[in-house]
Amino acid sequence: MQHNNYYIITGGPGVGKTTLLHELGRSGLHCVPEVARRIIQEQMAQHGDALPWENRELYKALMLEGSSDAYRQADPAIITFFDRGIPDVLAYAKLAGLTITDTLLSATALFRYNPVVFILPPWKAIYTTDTERKQTWEEALATFEVMKETYSACGYTLAEVPRLPPAERARFVLEHISLT
Repeated sequence: MQHNNYYIITGGPGVGKTTLLHELGRSGLHCVPEVARRIIQEQMAQHGDALPWENRELYKALMLEGSSDAYRQADPAIITFFDRGIPDVLAYAKLAGLTITDTLLSATALFRYNPVVFILPPWKAIYTTDTERKQTWEEALATFEVMKETYSACGYTLAEVPRLPPAERARFVLEHISLT
């Protein structure tokens, strides 16, 4: 199942993905927020342990479930931007040394997005941590590398989004999908 209208915006933590998606959304485009951050917020609110710094396997399972649901619930007739995609779950599993299940591999192969994935590189000038983003700068760099390797191995072509103000980043993305 490949939906060419489904575009992934990915990268390590704190690189401006959410800001870019807000900018794309202001243009009237449909954007799906990051599943991982929602899970962290929900788990923290209910004192759950499905968190990347506690029960990583359960966190990974919830990310896969949420990402798969987001894919299925989107409308393939509408251009949709996803703040991370199912291959991000695979990259997380690799990065954290977690079990790579047949279910995860099947979902990565079955739920296909546009072959071009927009990846945002690490950008120290904008990188910050918060209650949900606890990775160090070094971990952010490592995450970016694993994301690149994983998406390439899954057969996607990476388009690196330049370190520019949000409106210019959005213009870069839109030019690459011919919406300008």
